[in-house]
Amino acid sequence: MPKCKPVDDYCAWIQDDRSWGGAIELAILSNYYGIEIAVADTMNAIINRFGEDKDYPHRVFLMFDGIHYDPLYLEPADGSMIRTIFSTEDTGILKQAEQLAQEANTSRQYTDMEKFTLRCMVCQQGLKGQAEARQHAAATGHINFGEV
Repeated sequence: MPKCKPVDDYCAWIQDDRSWGGAIELAILSNYYGIEIAVADTMNAIINRFGEDKDYPHRVFLMFDGIHYDPLYLEPADGSMIRTIFSTEDTGILKQAEQLAQEANTSRQYTDMEKFTLRCMVCQQGLKGQAEARQHAAATGHINFGEV
């Protein structure tokens, strides 16, 4: 279970370029910007929606591969402008994102953080999953890992 940080410590941590956010930060951003954020989760082949209970008029899409969030956009075939913001009433674009998540899942375009294989780039020790990587980092001070 992650440790809670005092608010000031969290604010300093999340503003560091080396810190990564997740679901909590997406919920905060959704609320702050007044927009629904729909995340196509490729590992679970589902859409997680942040702010869906707020009746926001607009939605943006991200794809999550188990490690990174990347923006999704629509590039119309007619060469018109790329779209990044959509109406929350547009169920067709939501279904397209769901299909994209399912296709990415079927072709295993994700990283399972609990089962992936790592190597410590300092001492070359093989590790499995983020829990072993955290334990290794705590025991050795090594923080440079590569996926194998």
